[in-house]
Amino acid sequence: MRYANTDQVLQLALEMQGSRLGLSLGDIESRFRVSRSTARRMRDAVARNFPQIEQMVDDEQRPRWRIPVPGTVTPGAIDAEEIADLEATARLLRQHNLKRRAASLDALAAKLRAALPAKTQRQLEPDVEALLEAEGLAMRPGPRPAIRPEFIDSIRQAIKQTRMIYLAYKSRHSGRASGRHLEPYGFLFGNRHYLVGMAPDRHPGEARLFALSSIRKVTVLDKPFRRDPAFSLEEFAQRAFGVFQEEPRDVAWHFAPELAPAALEYIFHPTQQFEKQRDGSLIVRFRAGGLMEMCWHLYTWGEGVTVLEPPELKRMMRGAARHRGFRVGPDEA
Repeated sequence: MRYANTDQVLQLALEMQGSRLGLSLGDIESRFRVSRSTARRMRDAVARNFPQIEQMVDDEQRPRWRIPVPGTVTPGAIDAEEIADLEATARLLRQHNLKRRAASLDALAAKLRAALPAKTQRQLEPDVEALLEAEGLAMRPGPRPAIRPEFIDSIRQAIKQTRMIYLAYKSRHSGRASGRHLEPYGFLFGNRHYLVGMAPDRHPGEARLFALSSIRKVTVLDKPFRRDPAFSLEEFAQRAFGVFQEEPRDVAWHFAPELAPAALEYIFHPTQQFEKQRDGSLIVRFRAGGLMEMCWHLYTWGEGVTVLEPPELKRMMRGAARHRGFRVGPDEA
C-alpha cells in the first residue's frame, strides 16, 4: 500500500476511535471521497491492524464500526524494524532531495509511535535508534547484489542486542571461505552492500567492510560486546564517496554552465560546498576517499565536468578523457 493510502487508513482509524456511534461505509465514502469498494478496503485494512475494532448496527440497521477509546495499537502490532524501515526510507527520500515526501513519512512514523502505549514506546525506542544508527544509506545508482534476507535479520538482531556474530565468509580475492568472529556495527548500502564490523581477534578497534553477498552463514552468539562509544557509522561512511574506504582527500570538480543547474540539485557528499562562478559554472568541493567510485560517477556527467583535484583522480580520469571526452584540468590536459 502506498504511504498516502496508509495515511488515509490511519486517519480512518483515528476517526473510528473518536466516534461514539462508529462509521458506516457511507460515512467513509463521503469523508474520504472514495468509492464503495475503496471504502470497504479501507475498513478491512483498519480491521487487520486494529483487532479491537467493534461492529454495531444503527437504528436503520446499517453496520457501523468503531474502535473503543481505550483501544490503541496493540503491543506487538508494530515492531522496531517496521518503524526503523519507515524512518530509514524517509532518510533515503531526503537524501534524494524528496523532502516533502520524507516529511510525510516522518509524520506517519510519529503517528504510529504516538498510537503505542507508553510502555511499548519505551521498549521500542532503543531498538529503533540502534537500527537507524546501524543502517547508513550510501546509495548510488546501479545494479544491486543478491543478499539472503535471513542474514540481514540475524545481523539486525545481533546489532540490537549488542551480541557478537560468527560469519562464514568467502573472500572475493582468494575465493576461499573462512570463519571469523565479529562485533557488528551496521550496514552500508550502495553499489555493493556491506556489513561494518570489528574483529577483536584480527583488527581490534578498527572497523572493516564485509560484503553481504560474500557471507555464507551467520550465527548470532550468546556473547555480548560493548560498542565503541567513539565510533560513528555516519562519520565512517562520510570518509568515502561511496563505500570504498580510503584516506580522505580534498576533492574539487568544475561543472560547465550548462550542467551547473543540475549539479546544484545533486547531493554528491554530505560535506559538499558549492562555489558559483561568474560565468555560470559551478565548483563543488568536499573531502572523501573512494576515487574509483568518483571516477565511475563522473562518467555519467559527460564532458562538461572538469576534475580540479586531487591529482590522483585527474590521472585516473585521463583514460576517460581520451575515450569519452572528459576534461581533467589544465595541468593534465
